[in-house]
Amino acid sequence: MTGASRHYVLAAGGTGGHLLPAFALAAELHRRGHHVALITDARGAQIPGKPDFLPAHVIPAGRFGKNPLTWIKGIRAVLEGRRMALRLFESFEPSAVVGFGGYPSLPTILAATSAGVPTVVHEQNAVLGRVNRLFARRVDAIATSYPEVERLDAKHAGKVHLVGNPVRAGVLSLRDEPFPPFTEDGLLRVLVTGGSQGARVLSEVVPDGLSMLPPALRQRLQVTQQCRPEDLDTVRERYRSHGIPAELATYFEDMAARLADAHLFIGRAGASTIAELTAVGRPAILIPLPIATDDHQAANARELAKSGGARMIRQERFTGKELAKQIKALAENPQGLAKAAHAAWNCGRPRAAEDLADLVESFGGAEMMDVIRVGGNNARGASQGIPAGQGANRETAR
Repeated sequence: MTGASRHYVLAAGGTGGHLLPAFALAAELHRRGHHVALITDARGAQIPGKPDFLPAHVIPAGRFGKNPLTWIKGIRAVLEGRRMALRLFESFEPSAVVGFGGYPSLPTILAATSAGVPTVVHEQNAVLGRVNRLFARRVDAIATSYPEVERLDAKHAGKVHLVGNPVRAGVLSLRDEPFPPFTEDGLLRVLVTGGSQGARVLSEVVPDGLSMLPPALRQRLQVTQQCRPEDLDTVRERYRSHGIPAELATYFEDMAARLADAHLFIGRAGASTIAELTAVGRPAILIPLPIATDDHQAANARELAKSGGARMIRQERFTGKELAKQIKALAENPQGLAKAAHAAWNCGRPRAAEDLADLVESFGGAEMMDVIRVGGNNARGASQGIPAGQGANRETAR
């Protein structure tokens, strides 16, 4: 505990991408002796992994589609959510409110700014999300996960702090474990996931791509793949016909252990995925979701790809032949995967939860952590994103 016990409210949309970093921050604040409450929607209240100590308050958030006729209903929901958040603030008396994006953040941050409660928003992606963009001018601090964040106006540089994206403790505990040995005649363990329900394009392309590898490499494969329920039988038959051993499931409870054993990851480029890959140090072949808002998954993948820790393949070019080409380039030399793993590890920000907690604690008595403040003199404008200063909590050697 770093001082007197205080109260904090976290608001996050009902997806794992928003909630996992909120859970990690809640755990760190709780460890320091503070009281934390979560505001989310009905989906978020059901997401696995919520700490037992963390009460969840479900509010209507409101959604705004392309049809203006639906906006009246959305506005009413936002106003009702704001009223509910204000009632919570009256009894809970938070020192600060932290928004992690998603629709429930909107009424919660509205309530906080109207009540004069300090506000922080955390952006998991390399593109500032819609809700965080809406409040960038009004909040007290903007915490980012990447050195450069697109759609973040340079005029807000003075309130930007590079902290990283907090990850689950079980994954973070693997950071100091060595990369699994990969020898010229040893197994090549490949982990394939596409989000909570798997991605159909991965089920269609990956088995055939792996079958195109040179025989000496293909015969050493051991695959673990997450699939949609309706794709399981088809994918299982594809692997069987190629003679490639594969364990398939719609969900793996022990994903951290699977990641620990993997030599290579193949999947989407969601913010939590990138944070976990860099926390553990695992090379990857990333296929950004093409319909992601503002193409943010491609932006997420760029830092890791530039470092040499990943290869990025756009979905329109994601074929079995291209996948085999990229795997071969990484895995034919036993040191290739190890070097890529080291590059990924160096992109990790393992203190993300602690640094974000330091920032949040600064609203309520603790001194501001200047070491994680982004230098305003380096801002380059919204189209290129805002680059972080050179000393922003980045590991540079393993």
